[in-house]
Amino acid sequence: MKRLIFAVALAVSASVIVTPSGAVSSASAPADDEAARPAIAVVDAFHAALGSGDAEAVLALLAEDVVVLEEGGAERSREEYAGHHLPADMAFAAATTAEVTRRAARVEGDVAWVLTEGRTTGAFNGRPVDRLTAETMILHRDGDVWRIRHIHWSSRAPR
Repeated sequence: MKRLIFAVALAVSASVIVTPSGAVSSASAPADDEAARPAIAVVDAFHAALGSGDAEAVLALLAEDVVVLEEGGAERSREEYAGHHLPADMAFAAATTAEVTRRAARVEGDVAWVLTEGRTTGAFNGRPVDRLTAETMILHRDGDVWRIRHIHWSSRAPR
């Protein structure tokens, strides 16, 4: 836990924008730990795939036993996520723009965590969207391949 708190304390600023098409407008935010760059690339690829509506690419980046926590609920596998929130998450990502404002990342052995703060704006289902976001992703490396094992999303209206 102390290491996670330390990672948050070392969070650095960035100016990454994911457009409604899922494209990232600039390079990923710098990581605290150079070894975390491949894990950050997986997180960025996940968001790009969501924004472009590429469910196959999204699912390929998730571990089979991924746990996704969102709005007080949990999906406890890649299959469960695919059958529940994935379609809505892709539609939302395609309709909005997400900006990364702060990111911290660390690798310890075959585990990495990427902590991202941002702002999502746009319109979805005919309603304006303006949310400050927080995301935790924990990834596991199997050989040279990083996969997302855990996602926790939260958001709030800006003050």
